[in-house]
Order: sequence, then structure tokens, then C-alpha cells
Amino acid sequence: MLALRIFRTDFRAALEEELSRRDMTIKELAERAEIPAATIYKITSGERDPRFSTVKAIVNAIDPMEKDFIAIIAAKFLLDEVESHKLTAHGKQVKIRGYTANTMEECIIAAVRAEKEGAKGIICAPILASIIERIVDVPVVIMKPRQETILEAIESIALRIE
Repeated sequence: MLALRIFRTDFRAALEEELSRRDMTIKELAERAEIPAATIYKITSGERDPRFSTVKAIVNAIDPMEKDFIAIIAAKFLLDEVESHKLTAHGKQVKIRGYTANTMEECIIAAVRAEKEGAKGIICAPILASIIERIVDVPVVIMKPRQETILEAIESIALRIE
């Protein structure tokens, strides 16, 4: 991911490597980033240091951050069952982004991260909802276990204790 590499190395080197990896030309990047190609040529040649707004435009053009999504905070095995990253709810296309968490602390961190990354709402376990609602400024909804999943769990534990 370009956003992470630019802080570990020289921006110019990271940009050239990313363009090569994606087989993207400077002209294509300039069109996507909506900045003059000459600006990118000057940056890649070392003739000019980029302004922050230019770096931001380049990073967003290469690694666009999806905004306006619903975050689901859950264990990985539950997130794996949400096969699609976009669903239709009430006639609206909704983007879904999963956040893996296995402890209370990880859930809280995931909720804060999701909100910072643009989540419009958060879905989580009932035990966490009241805590997360106090931390974030987006709607929080609980995942309610269904009767059949509870019955399956009872059957599973009954086999283990016999």
C-alpha cells in the first residue's frame, strides 16, 4: 500500500515503484489525481518536493479510500460469511467493511478506526454496543443471535459434555 510505504522510504522512490508495479504511466496518474502531469514529472525527477495536497491527491488516486460504508466488528469466521462487500438494503447499494476483533479492546479500537476511515454506521455484538455508542458519533446497531444459532450451540456443547 502506497500510503504506508511513503513513510518508510523516499516518496519519489515509493511512487516510481508503485507506478511500475501497477503498470501505470505518469499521464494516467495525473488524470486520476487531477493534477498536472508536469508536477508529477518534476516530483519523480527529484526536481521538486511535493506539497501535502499533491501527495494526498496522488495517494487517493492510487489507493482510494472507500467512504460511506457500514462497518461490521466481529470475529474473522463471522466476517468470512459476509461474502459480498456490497449489499442492497431498502433499495440502496451499501458498502460493507469488516473489522476483525477478538477482545473488548480490539473491538473498541476497531470502532474508532472505522469511524475515522469513514464508516456511516457500526454493527457489533450486543455486549459491546453500549460502550461503542459512547465513543463514536455514528449509529451503532447490534447483531442479535438467532434462535437456530443458539440451538446449534446448545447441541454442540451437549455433545462435548456427554
